[in-house]
Amino acid sequence: MMVRFAALKFNVAVMSILSTTGVANAQLTINGQSVQGTSNNAITIASSNTSNYQPQNNFQSCIANLRSRAIAKGVSGATYDRYTQSLTPDYSVIDKLNYQPEFSTDIWDYLSGLVDQERVDDGRKNMAQYRSALNRASSQYGVPAETIAAVWGVESNYGDISGKYPLLQALGTLSCEGRRQSYFRGEFFTTLKILQRGDLSEDQLKGSWAGAFGHTQFMPSTYDRLAVDFDGDGRRDLVSSVPDALASTANFLDKAGWQSGMPWGFEVNVPGGYYVGGEGRRNKKSLSYWVNKGVKRIDGSPVIQGNLSGSTKAGLLAPAGENGPKFLVFKNFDALYSYNAAESYALAIAMLSDRLQGKSGIQAAWPTDDPGTSRAERREIQTLLLQRGHDIGDVDGLIGSKSRAAIQVEQRRLGLATTGRAGQRILTALRAESLMK
Repeated sequence: MMVRFAALKFNVAVMSILSTTGVANAQLTINGQSVQGTSNNAITIASSNTSNYQPQNNFQSCIANLRSRAIAKGVSGATYDRYTQSLTPDYSVIDKLNYQPEFSTDIWDYLSGLVDQERVDDGRKNMAQYRSALNRASSQYGVPAETIAAVWGVESNYGDISGKYPLLQALGTLSCEGRRQSYFRGEFFTTLKILQRGDLSEDQLKGSWAGAFGHTQFMPSTYDRLAVDFDGDGRRDLVSSVPDALASTANFLDKAGWQSGMPWGFEVNVPGGYYVGGEGRRNKKSLSYWVNKGVKRIDGSPVIQGNLSGSTKAGLLAPAGENGPKFLVFKNFDALYSYNAAESYALAIAMLSDRLQGKSGIQAAWPTDDPGTSRAERREIQTLLLQRGHDIGDVDGLIGSKSRAAIQVEQRRLGLATTGRAGQRILTALRAESLMK
């Protein structure tokens, strides 16, 4: 089943995974705020003015005309002038807003790259390093430390990938061109107020092309509402202070309705013949209903246990349809969903959180004969492609256009479907040939 993401925040770690196969058209949702747009697969990002976009407005005139609106929103004239007098546009962000991707992403590809052993191992190392901050944030906001860390891992790979677009340039451009200029103007003005307060410097405010920044990829307006100073230095710094970022994420989930002591959900077996088409996250029913229908946890343990009761409401999530893994999900899953309104994203956070707690991953098989690959396996595919003489660039686990083209050549040669996917079939075939040499 192709997963068409209902909405997708352009956090950089997610997009680095999606770049391996391309993504579906999507509605841009950033920290729960919806902006019409489409996904893009450019994630090893560096700010660039290279663009095919033809501007509809004069950028300098537009910025000058926004000055009075910014002042009305609380930006001083001196601040506005200081940070906009030398501001230039980057029309590549409009290209990304308008990008029409050529592929959709299977959920098994999406999850295999986001929730792999490498991310689990890195997560445990980072949790050990920041154990005190995580425990304090968990205690204060009622969100498990593993869930906080999972958001961190998926959003920026624990701070390794946070984006390189200067926010003022990106948001200024989006304020003057393209769709939803009013939304981006609000984020642009809020960025100026962050600088005016002195919480962060202009050099620190770099992130995704859509404006998300920091360890856990907050939009400026979300930062303004929910960021907290957790390290006690008097500044809310989600860029240089991991404790601030972790606590701010916990605060976000708390405000989104996280219920302390309750699970996000769990994988289940559903009796054959039960039609899952009408079910979903929103269509919640009591656990007693599900038990009466013969639904059981995947490990065979009772559905109702711990703080759950027969009246607790849960929805049946079947992200790959009748023949794939299925989950009962609760209100805490909705809280994860609110961070980036896509069920696939929420499931990635949930699965990584479980793995960080030492639980097993998804048990049921996905309905495919060509499962997804981890980042380590994607790097192996790239290494094998280089050995066969393909010019694909660096071995980085990001399967971009050059790698996809090379995979198609090898798939054609080997008699496989020429999908360009970095799946298990092409990996197995290239491995076998390499071992025969």
